[in-house]
Amino acid sequence: MTIPRLILLALCIAPMASYAAPQLNVGTLYDYLDSGKSTLLKRVRNGGDTTAFVKISVAELVYDANGVAREVDTDGLPLEQRGLVASPARLIVPAQGMQAVRLLYRGARAEERYFRLRFVPVLPETGDGFAVNEAEAEQYRDSLKAGVNLLAGYGTLLFVRPAEARFQTPVQRQGGQLTVANQGNTTVVLDHFRQCLTPGQNCEPATKHHLLPGRSRAFEGQVGKVHQFELHEGAEHKAMVVEG
Repeated sequence: MTIPRLILLALCIAPMASYAAPQLNVGTLYDYLDSGKSTLLKRVRNGGDTTAFVKISVAELVYDANGVAREVDTDGLPLEQRGLVASPARLIVPAQGMQAVRLLYRGARAEERYFRLRFVPVLPETGDGFAVNEAEAEQYRDSLKAGVNLLAGYGTLLFVRPAEARFQTPVQRQGGQLTVANQGNTTVVLDHFRQCLTPGQNCEPATKHHLLPGRSRAFEGQVGKVHQFELHEGAEHKAMVVEG
């Protein structure tokens, strides 16, 4: 099962030019909250030359029996009904600066859960949680109107592992085809995945795959070549070279 592609949100696009604009960096696109942990600190950096006013939204991904995800917005729910809370939900990140948001998980952990976070720069307005007055908001909007008004937001995924994570990932290769099954109860990662003529030589471009619990995936290949990847089972990483 492949996690849905993360989407770059581009807002308020004007003709390209060299003008002031915030440039966000949210770090890794995939984060994992391990068993026994309930909080995670995520740093948001602004490499641009203008302050970034950033709204953070949280939605849960719920998978059906066919592995199709449905996104459930949690921002409008009462605090006690939210599985995951981002605090603060509004960040003011100075130019060339950094701010941190704490992710607090407060839901059940009988099974693995998945959350999409969106970090979206916005034009501030009075009363929207950024504590700026109308004059300050107008001044900021005017500074961006002068040139390219490109506010780009980014999405990340958080995997919340169950209270008792269990890993079991059988791997087999036959006739060039590689099959990986996740018989555990939490997601495993196939990182730097590629097919090579021989281990580490004449390899295809590397890719990354998440395999959700209860799922399996088959990868086509050629007899005489090998599949090579890192199997991430939580904190344990195994170098895998599979022939057959």
